[in-house]
Amino acid sequence: MNFHGQKILPAVRTMKDFDKMLETPFEYGVFLDLHVGMVKSVFDYARQHGKKMFLHLDLIHGLTSDEYAAEFIAQYVKPYGIISTKGNAIVRAKQKGLLATQRAFIIDSSALERSIKLIERTDPDYIEVLPGVVPKIIKELHEKTKKPIFAGGLIETREEVEEALEAGACAITTSDRELWKLYY
Repeated sequence: MNFHGQKILPAVRTMKDFDKMLETPFEYGVFLDLHVGMVKSVFDYARQHGKKMFLHLDLIHGLTSDEYAAEFIAQYVKPYGIISTKGNAIVRAKQKGLLATQRAFIIDSSALERSIKLIERTDPDYIEVLPGVVPKIIKELHEKTKKPIFAGGLIETREEVEEALEAGACAITTSDRELWKLYY
């Protein structure tokens, strides 16, 4: 999927980050590290400002990141999509009509193979590859799965953003506000 040319998906860790994102033209982003009691109101506020936000399900404090959490979030919060390392949560989110992103930590060739098998089972809409500074892995995962890739983690420079995009990533997830500024 195309994010209307948006190369950076701001990853929002704090309300201060979210306030900064609201000042940008970015339409899409990712919420990280939210308390379960804040999730609904933060998403309602994002929608009021025309923001389409993914929710990192594994990083909600006070909620277990399983298929029941995915179902609850889909029905109660209705985010644009979710991100999770948990295959069952990905499957349930898709069943409930959410865009689902399978997060994969690729630390060695064994992790790559396990991730490919998981992706074949869960059939996510997107894959988020971490660390995102390894263009070879982005390219290989994209070629083997035919899924759109987000690259995230350890990306610190414009050059690293461009290398990940050239390798086949459709967007970069980053909480680095300096990188956000370079792409709006």
